[in-house]
Amino acid sequence: MRYYLLSVVQPAEGTPPTVDEMARITANLDTFHQELKDAGAWVFAGGLAAPGTATVLRAKGSDVLTTDGPYIESKEYLGGLCIVKAPDLDAALEWGRKALHATTLPIEVRPFHGQPQE
Repeated sequence: MRYYLLSVVQPAEGTPPTVDEMARITANLDTFHQELKDAGAWVFAGGLAAPGTATVLRAKGSDVLTTDGPYIESKEYLGGLCIVKAPDLDAALEWGRKALHATTLPIEVRPFHGQPQE
């Protein structure tokens, strides 16, 4: 088994979901997460606060520079993530498809670098 990151790509602009739409998405995500758990593919999942809540740490010589806000401004940002166990990329992509339908947002699927097969 390998570990894959399913990244939820959140648009920075546009109209956010209504309360009813958000309730439907949350219910769909709960179902998706339970399906992952039932399949033994669940590792972790969670949503992230908006980029404006970020604190960025940068090395400046031997000091650390701390700044508020996102690292970069962009049209999209990481809105949430899910880490899954899957035997191969095809299986991870299938979980990504299910995440896409649950969130209604684009999903990026990436393997962890340098990870040994279990």
